[in-house]
Order: sequence, then structure tokens, then C-alpha cells
Amino acid sequence: MIEYIRGELADVTPTLAVVEAAGVGYALNISLNTFTAIQEKKEVKLFVHEAIVTGGRDDSFTLYGFATRQERELYRLLISVSGVGANTARMILSSYSPSELCSTIANGDERSLKSVKGIGLRTAQRIIVDLKDKIATSDLSQQVPQAPGVQHDAVNRQVKDEAVSALAMLGFSPAPSAKVVTEILKQQPDLHVEQVVKLALKQIK
Repeated sequence: MIEYIRGELADVTPTLAVVEAAGVGYALNISLNTFTAIQEKKEVKLFVHEAIVTGGRDDSFTLYGFATRQERELYRLLISVSGVGANTARMILSSYSPSELCSTIANGDERSLKSVKGIGLRTAQRIIVDLKDKIATSDLSQQVPQAPGVQHDAVNRQVKDEAVSALAMLGFSPAPSAKVVTEILKQQPDLHVEQVVKLALKQIK
């Protein structure tokens, strides 16, 4: 089992990080929170969750990377809930910071959870029922740090393209995504790509 990967950040997008360690480039699926935490670093350490699917024609081995142990623990708690798969869990962690997610679940805010793509009322209720006590009895909400703000001079066009690309990798069609992203940037032109994607996730139908 891989606990973490430490190495050079060879490439990063809002949904994928490539970390080179000992001459091997590891592609890890990431959330927007992890993207925010690592995007301007040269050397990174990502905590790993391995997803291995066997027994069919399309066996797969997928790595998920997290900037903190706490975010990985939240991811593992989410995928333990019936009806919540890997991509849905990553989308939840891209819609909320870890501390926001802990608060949402602890407060039983099913309406907020239901706003995430792929989460219906029953699934939102199941997440709260299954995880509320686990989060309350752990120190997850106290441990998870907020990702620091990142300052850069990316032009709107680049932000738009990266945001639409990230949304496409999360399962959204490019055309409606581009429309929503454009409207967001018209109203708030100075937003960073991860902020745009978070807002778009709450608006795309």
C-alpha cells in the first residue's frame, strides 16, 4: 500500500497532479482543495488513496492524492457511504473545504449537500446519518487547515479555459460549463480558477 508520494510536481491541473519520484511520474486525481494547496509548489507530498478494480475486462488502478491526511480521511469516509463513488466524493471535496464539509455534515445541512452534482436528497441524508457521529467523535474538523490563498496574474481567458477543462474532467459538458464560467468571470473577473470551479459546481444544472 502506498501511504504518500513525495517528489517534484511535474504538472498540475485543478483535477490531476503528476508527481515525479525516483524517475517515475505518478498521476494522481486531486480535489480543488489540494490543487489550491500545491499549485505553486515545486516539491510536494501527497497522501495517497489507491483504488483498484479487478475482475472485469477493464481492470484499473487509480491513485487519488490529498494535501493532508485529514482530507484523505474525509474522502475515505465519503466513499464508505452507500451511493457515493470516487468521483462523487472528489466532487464533494471540490465543492467544500474540509472544514466546511465537516460543518455541513455536523449541522445536518442536507439541502447544501444536495446542491452537489450527483447527490440527491436520499444520498445527502445517508451521508449525514452515516458520518455525523463519526465526524463529531473525531477531531477532523479541528485538524483540517484552510488552503492558503494563491496570488497570480492569470488572464481571464486562461482561467476560463482551465475551469472549463476541470469541469469537463468532473463530468460536465463543455458548452453549458463555458456559459456558466463566462458569467461568473463577468461578475468577478479576479477570481482564481479553483474559485471559479467551486462556484460553477453550485450553478450548473
